[in-house]
Amino acid sequence: MMQQLRFGLIGWGYWGPKLARNLESLPQASLEIVADLNPLSLAKVKAERPWIKTTSQIEDVLNSPVDAVVIATPVATHFELARKALAHGKHLLVEKPLTANVAQAEELIELAERQQRILMVGHTFQYSPAIAELRQLIEDGELGNIYCVEIERLNLGLFRSDIDVIWDLAPHDASILLTLLGQSPTRVQAHAHAHLHPTIYDVAHLDLEYDTGATAHIHVSWLHPTKVRQVTVIGDKRMAIYDDTNPAEMLKIFNKGADIGVDPIVSYRHGAITIPHIEWMEPLRLECEDFAHAIRSGEQPRANGQAGLEVVKILTAAQESLRMREQESLRMREQELLRVREMA
Repeated sequence: MMQQLRFGLIGWGYWGPKLARNLESLPQASLEIVADLNPLSLAKVKAERPWIKTTSQIEDVLNSPVDAVVIATPVATHFELARKALAHGKHLLVEKPLTANVAQAEELIELAERQQRILMVGHTFQYSPAIAELRQLIEDGELGNIYCVEIERLNLGLFRSDIDVIWDLAPHDASILLTLLGQSPTRVQAHAHAHLHPTIYDVAHLDLEYDTGATAHIHVSWLHPTKVRQVTVIGDKRMAIYDDTNPAEMLKIFNKGADIGVDPIVSYRHGAITIPHIEWMEPLRLECEDFAHAIRSGEQPRANGQAGLEVVKILTAAQESLRMREQESLRMREQELLRVREMA
């Protein structure tokens, strides 16, 4: 007989209602309690789901008899809330990114192991059927050796004051790269600009390099006139584009490429475009199903704590690259100022 699972949810912002809908649709599962600091959010929960207990006290969730806790709060709160939930013996799903730094992520992984509890991260794109199909194409060698992956995640807004565009949008793309390439990068460099607020980057570019010789580029922006959610994979046999904004043609495979010859040095191939049929299921639903299965079976979910840690490492490396770039820029400005003074 399937084990009945009881869930508690902390945070009723953007992701909270979406997670609640999917958790409630799972077989033999129920959402028992929701916590949020905003009275208006709790009133909305109560109006829509009067059978669910609501509270502004996190301890009410942690001390409740729920089996698992889902955290959908700002990134800065993830570590403390997750640590407390694990300490109370709860299985845990944390929205992306797992934590704000590597040390915190490693501590949560160790704590989950000691407590023998599931730790999962909300990297929803790891559950996208289209990304799964693209990963299979790469694994089967259908695209050949991978030269590079280009990812764009652009839109006008939503501007956030608690984190920059890298920590807001790039976790999706870092997790997609981990899924597609099956490895972490050996080098990460970043360029970013703050146009609207002097200390918060709203446009950023990340360049990643891999042991295989493959490269990847991530472009994220809160300042783009149109919504773009696209992944382009360039292989030496074929190329593919995943377009999250085009449900009818979400994945296209191009029988195109460039071959090195003698004369001309590079020749180009132009062939047919294939659009495979993809049996679509909501990725967030698949994510919640994987969480429930992991709790019941004890098996690690696909988007486990270690996967979350690898994403945090990529984001941290990008952050460090920006810090070093800023320091170098400051040093050069100081040297130029000193030179001008000496010439005066």
